Amino acid sequence: MADALLAPQFEDRAQQHESAALGMWVFLTSEVMLFGGLFTAYTIYRTLYPHDFAAASPRLYESIGATNTAILIVSSLTMALAVRAAPTGARRATTLWLSLTVLLGLAFLGFKALEYGLDYTEHLVPAVNFIPPPGADPGPAELFMVFYFIMTGLHAVHVTCGIAMIAGLAAASARRRPIERLANTIEMTGLYWHLVDMIWIFLFPLLYLVK
Repeated sequence: MADALLAPQFEDRAQQHESAALGMWVFLTSEVMLFGGLFTAYTIYRTLYPHDFAAASPRLYESIGATNTAILIVSSLTMALAVRAAPTGARRATTLWLSLTVLLGLAFLGFKALEYGLDYTEHLVPAVNFIPPPGADPGPAELFMVFYFIMTGLHAVHVTCGIAMIAGLAAASARRRPIERLANTIEMTGLYWHLVDMIWIFLFPLLYLVK
């Protein structure tokens, strides 16, 4: 009897899972290389201009950054619970945890949008209305803000993509599709979401806690 959960190109579920995992890890490796390049460039310039970077960093809203860190950590938990629930056929639990992950992701973006608005009013946007902090060289201080907007903006794009994928899975789960069919996709999406969370855990101290 044919396995309803097995795609025709695979011999068994183990091979299907391993193929999906391999593809996702290759993709995640490319994401690590992308952000790794930015982290390396940031570290080089921070080493060259420690005083100016340290003078610019306190102008960021550390409280918002800390709040968003807590939000993403909790969202990793809800996503992990969804990954755990899906293979058991627990539709309601899976849909609930996926939906909560989406809401937490939206909360993160909401706080980030608020922070960007405050950055604009505080004249922190490079090439638009930037005013350097007292005692800092305008060039390196503005460069710090360039890194800040590029790195957090790129991260926000990844969060948005993750929200879209998870929302689609939550909708599919709620439409009474066989939840077991979604389990593999939910697990792979969970890996992506955990990477997004981990990147932010690195971004927060690098940008907000510069001393």
